[in-house]
Amino acid sequence: MAREERAAWVGLVVSLIAIAVYAAVVAGQAASTPLAEVDWLGPMLWTIIGGIVVSIVVTIIWGVVAEGGSLRGENAADERDRAITQMGDRVGVAFLVIGGVVGIALCAIDAAPFWIANTLYAGFALSSVVGGIARVVAYRRGLV
Repeated sequence: MAREERAAWVGLVVSLIAIAVYAAVVAGQAASTPLAEVDWLGPMLWTIIGGIVVSIVVTIIWGVVAEGGSLRGENAADERDRAITQMGDRVGVAFLVIGGVVGIALCAIDAAPFWIANTLYAGFALSSVVGGIARVVAYRRGLV
């Protein structure tokens, strides 16, 4: 498995776990507090930052293990890897844009910060997950 494919898998799995953790924390608070009043900022920031850090660490560790203790670049990205990464980014950006536009619309109607922030978070989350799925599928089935 190429380095870029490993990174795509790690990003996808870590994104799904981070989203699930955030949803569980917010849902746990919502059991006793109105949803728009839960403490969302800390859990959101921690899951975003934690997801990024965990993705980097796991990608590095998996790379060291898979490449026999060397990270000298024997599996450097080639043209196919770059094309798959670009395609995954294009697919994911659509959800990022949708989340941003809906977030702006929520600002325009003076929605609670909880709803605005979670709409933006959903856009980022969907972008990450759908883009990751597109990359993984492209590695397994090829680009069309």
